[in-house]
Amino acid sequence: MKKIFSGVQPSGDLHLGNYLGAIKNWVSMQSEFDTTFCIVDLHAITVAQEPVELQRRILDVAKAYLALGIDPKKSTIFVQSDVRAHTELCWILNCVAARMGDMEKMTQFKDKSAKGDVERASVGLFDYPVLMAADILLYDTDVVPVGEDQVQHVELARTLARRFNKKFGDTFVIPQPKLTKEGKRIMGLDDPTKKMSKSASSEYNYITLMDTPDVVQKKIRKAVTDSGSEIVYSDEKPALQNLINIYSLFSGDSTENIEKKYIGKGYGDFKNALADVVVNFLVPFQERVKLMSDEDIKKILNKGAMKANEQAEQKIRDVKDRIGLVI
Repeated sequence: MKKIFSGVQPSGDLHLGNYLGAIKNWVSMQSEFDTTFCIVDLHAITVAQEPVELQRRILDVAKAYLALGIDPKKSTIFVQSDVRAHTELCWILNCVAARMGDMEKMTQFKDKSAKGDVERASVGLFDYPVLMAADILLYDTDVVPVGEDQVQHVELARTLARRFNKKFGDTFVIPQPKLTKEGKRIMGLDDPTKKMSKSASSEYNYITLMDTPDVVQKKIRKAVTDSGSEIVYSDEKPALQNLINIYSLFSGDSTENIEKKYIGKGYGDFKNALADVVVNFLVPFQERVKLMSDEDIKKILNKGAMKANEQAEQKIRDVKDRIGLVI
């Protein structure tokens, strides 16, 4: 079976974009791939975090993984910082494969640093794409399911793997990015030109997986729409297209069927139905989360870390041997 690796940062509440753009896809892959899903806490600390809150969010993300359908009997689930080989390989790649020019081209650093003082941005924020490459390459990953905005990071992993292999011999599998169609990039409810983000300045940008039915309905009612009143799936109506994508991914209806269903109806009818579809998914999910204990989650994460460590240590020993660090 081909190997899959992906992960989510525990840096804020998970939202519909995290689920529809990533985790929903992961769940469907578990039966046909060898799947590894990480909680990438080392990526989260590239910006300031409150320690107690970070610990809580790590457990919350793990609970969300399980409640959304990630099965620990089928997939390896672990916390990134529990596997030291991630940071060890990151340093090695920094020294023998990564280049300053590579990092300066990464659009995410440009976007994040533009929001604040670049002189105060951490080195980790600048360098985290190499850590992401290490995450992927440690597990001989064949396929990386990512959103459209993350493809550049997979391309960097491919570049670093090729450079290392050319210099030291075949060591790393060259990974391939995998995008879904409608779910590849869920956009903000308040701005269809920017992706849904937990770091957005307005809470009306996103719907979190723990939002109550009343909050969901309020956010969808306030979601921006395009001119006109017809429910049409078109690039000329990006706001409506985004809402139809969300409806389609939750309901299983095709975008064509949704258009037909709302012929002669307006945005109000469509938004009410969309809110119902989202709520009908979130309420059972939230009930499943409430039934999970922290202790049970920690046991699953510890078991996953043991399995991940076994794989990662084999790879890091090979890497160190090839570059001359093993005596």
